Amino acid sequence: MTEQPRLIRTGRTMALATLTSRMTGFLRTLALAAALGLGTRLLDAYTVANMTPNTVYELVLGGALAGVMVPMLIRAAAEPGVDSDLHAQRLLSTIVYVLGATVVLMVAAAPWIVDLYAPGFSPEQRDLAILLTRYFLPQILLYGLGTGMAAILNARGDLSTPMWAPVANNIVVIATALGYILLGGGGELSALTPGQSLLLSLGTTAGVAVQTLVLAAALRRSGFPLRLRLDPRGIGLRRTARMAGWSLLYVIAAQAVFTVGTRLASGAGPGPGPVAVYQNAYTLFQLPYAVIAVSVITGVLPRMSAAAGGRDLAGITADLSHGLRLTAAVLMPVAAALIVLGPQITTLLFAHGNASAGAARLTGSVLAAFGFALVPFAGYQIMLRVFFALQDTRTPALIHVGVAVVAITSSIALSRTLPAQDLLVGLAACYAAAHAVGFAAAGAVLRHRLGRIDGHRLLRSHARMLAASLAAGGAGALVAHALRHGGMAGAGWTGSLVTALAVSAVGAGLYALVAHLLRVPELRTLVSALRPGAAAG
Repeated sequence: MTEQPRLIRTGRTMALATLTSRMTGFLRTLALAAALGLGTRLLDAYTVANMTPNTVYELVLGGALAGVMVPMLIRAAAEPGVDSDLHAQRLLSTIVYVLGATVVLMVAAAPWIVDLYAPGFSPEQRDLAILLTRYFLPQILLYGLGTGMAAILNARGDLSTPMWAPVANNIVVIATALGYILLGGGGELSALTPGQSLLLSLGTTAGVAVQTLVLAAALRRSGFPLRLRLDPRGIGLRRTARMAGWSLLYVIAAQAVFTVGTRLASGAGPGPGPVAVYQNAYTLFQLPYAVIAVSVITGVLPRMSAAAGGRDLAGITADLSHGLRLTAAVLMPVAAALIVLGPQITTLLFAHGNASAGAARLTGSVLAAFGFALVPFAGYQIMLRVFFALQDTRTPALIHVGVAVVAITSSIALSRTLPAQDLLVGLAACYAAAHAVGFAAAGAVLRHRLGRIDGHRLLRSHARMLAASLAAGGAGALVAHALRHGGMAGAGWTGSLVTALAVSAVGAGLYALVAHLLRVPELRTLVSALRPGAAAG
């Protein structure tokens, strides 16, 4: 069996897990929007509170774990005389001690955290956000344990279980949202009862706890002994700290972009709820990236780490090129669909329950702007994993600082020139432009580092995919225009469904036809891998 078909089949398994996870994640998003109301101050308060544990975790330890832990565990397991289980136990124990102390400190700092992210909140919104934040902050420790256990599972060859685990989290939160509705909860902040607040608080954190338990059970089944160790020596803390220091700079840059975007969004119009509108559009944008690119990244990172350990630069280049081309073959037409069908997609998803139809359409406009970021963002993230495989966290950190500077300066400049109702779309456009710059910069540095990155083949394949995507997107836009102005499809739910179905059928068919005529080999490879008998052999 050749390496490329094996990577495709492994990626297909992970893509199925990720797709299930992300689809239940979107059911979770829809359930919360239906329960709390898209475009309401209540959902904005919940959104800011629920973002806080993720943000603090990433700043304290998350970036270091994601960028350093898997390569470190793989190399430790390969070293003679190293007890890999003891090594992993000490790492998990360090995570518990560091993040446990962080939770205690952050609970006291909750008011300042809320003020940092949402200075435009009303006093009532601020009080609720602080309350929810304090209930949500224990998730910091749970996220750290989950990331650590997922890394150990990956190093042991189990790549799919960590991708299935979030399904349990999503199911718990969906049940929480449904319970909130059954208790008579609505989208009015003033009508929220203490019992409803407690249900939202405990139910959301319980979801993360269940996700962590799923990973712990998988580790125990694999034979790994879960045990706290008091002595962290022997895990290369100094070396890890040096690598993690640059990872921390990367995370700080990413969180600076996130914080500025959230602060600017909290003061954007029209009406209440702009933070949730912006975040829901970003979450939708992340779905195709997560299903395709994250599956590719998870599949190639252990291979690239092993190749890097043997200084096999040709192997790293081959995996990088293959991953970029396969990812673009799927994500380019998806990006065209997001750009053309943004408002229709979000109307279908969010125009239910307590959600505002206007907020749903605004979410779609923001999603369309994010569509321009999809391919460069995914390619940029894949390229950064090459540096991590080489155990170089300095270079991606410095590149990402540049991305952050572009995103922040352009966002602030637009906030001073655009009308409030257009600012959310402008913020998404700034995000796209910044990651296009990052993609180009990472490619240039990698070419210098590796000697080659299969550039001619990448350019040729991407040009053909772009031509096919432009043809599909242009035809889809014409169909949408004809349906709208011909009176056959309005802006409501039914009209959005008709438009989405018609444009998707025309666009998908035309993309496949043009890609076939232009002889895009990656599309043929994907089709072959998805056939029922492809897993055999």
